[in-house]
Amino acid sequence: MPVARRTDAVLFLIALVWGSSYLAAKTVTGALPVTAVLFARYAISALACGALVVLRRRAGRWSRAEVRAGSLLGVTQAAVLALETYGVAHTSAANAGLIISLTIVLTPLLDRTAGSGGLPWRFFVAAGLCVLAVGLLTSGTGPRALRLGDVLMLAAAVVRAGHVALVGRLTARRSLDPIRLTAVQTVVGSVLFLPPALTQLPGLARSSAATWSQLIYLALFCSVFAFLAQTWAVQRTSASRAGLLLGTEPIWAVATGIALGGERLTVGVFLGAVLMVAGTYWGQSIERAHRTPPRPGRAGRGVPGLCGGGVRLRSGASRP
Repeated sequence: MPVARRTDAVLFLIALVWGSSYLAAKTVTGALPVTAVLFARYAISALACGALVVLRRRAGRWSRAEVRAGSLLGVTQAAVLALETYGVAHTSAANAGLIISLTIVLTPLLDRTAGSGGLPWRFFVAAGLCVLAVGLLTSGTGPRALRLGDVLMLAAAVVRAGHVALVGRLTARRSLDPIRLTAVQTVVGSVLFLPPALTQLPGLARSSAATWSQLIYLALFCSVFAFLAQTWAVQRTSASRAGLLLGTEPIWAVATGIALGGERLTVGVFLGAVLMVAGTYWGQSIERAHRTPPRPGRAGRGVPGLCGGGVRLRSGASRP
């Protein structure tokens, strides 16, 4: 298989894995308390990252910058995952995957590392489409109050956007090892969620094989594998192409929720899904073009970057 096709396949797989994570999280929170799920997911991820660090001993010593940045990002990352997990427990997996994609249009408003001020008016039109989409997604078959899960997912989108912007500020122009940085964050998350999960550990240990398989899937595939695979893929393709393929995540969230979770696709949800995907794609393309100066002699064809330039994309740190 040619490298380009193999890279595209890996990016599609990452988007599929991330999209399916909402249904997996919703299912496992039906069997275990949310804090037990969060601790188990972080602890398994930390063990996996620790093993990778040990296998890469020749990569050099840990730096203070990696520990400091990883510790701070670990706190914001834990807040994101807590809101996402509590949110998906109280709404549909499809809604969760679509609402969290608001991060794409919220991040440029918070990220000042690459001159995000003065965004074109078209960007705010795209953001408006996303807001309208949220209204349709949360209305169901008719007007009603927002569900708790929808509110939590909206909060998660805002906090995740701030987290991604913080990743940019802390890692800009610094040589930080991504695996060690992620390892620190998973350890911080494990420490934060251990106290509230202590009384739930006996129940966690007695969980069924199906529940443990979902926890392992969330930790190893939706977190560790997805991050490493993304790092591998973006080194072999353009940021714009990677962003386009990874941007299919909400589509997979809807597909898995309906096909495997038995969720219903109402007219309102369908229209909201279409508007959300269209708005985030449009906003992403406008923001990328705004940030990227044209190359001399090649107007309008600069090297694209997402969420603040380069190939930062969704930082691996945003999904522990």
